[in-house]
Amino acid sequence: QVQLVESGGGLVQAGGSLRLSCAASGRTFYRYIMGWFRQRPGKEREYVAAVTGSGALTDSADSVKGRFTISRDNEKNTVALQMNNLNPEDTAVYYCAAAWRGRVWPPTGDEYDYWGQGTQVTVSS
Repeated sequence: QVQLVESGGGLVQAGGSLRLSCAASGRTFYRYIMGWFRQRPGKEREYVAAVTGSGALTDSADSVKGRFTISRDNEKNTVALQMNNLNPEDTAVYYCAAAWRGRVWPPTGDEYDYWGQGTQVTVSS
């Protein structure tokens, strides 16, 4: 069982920055593809970003490309999401997820095996 715990959410003004962190349990963290998803109010869950186990390859959704950066630290069993130039449309619950296997790159939401509880990000205008 892999446990994921997000932190770093909060309230920020438009144009500001926020850094989310996800702490993972287990000794095989480096083997997992890690991803960030979000669920905006009244909307379905959507993909944000993903990073391979080694950290060699990253990807991000068009909606956040150039503003958000995903990274991981396998020594600390953490994955981060640096969010810059935030706007009110970024307001959402952000979830960390881990995928042991992925059929495609980046993996789809259904391919992730473990999910965190989520952390709220609110961007005011």
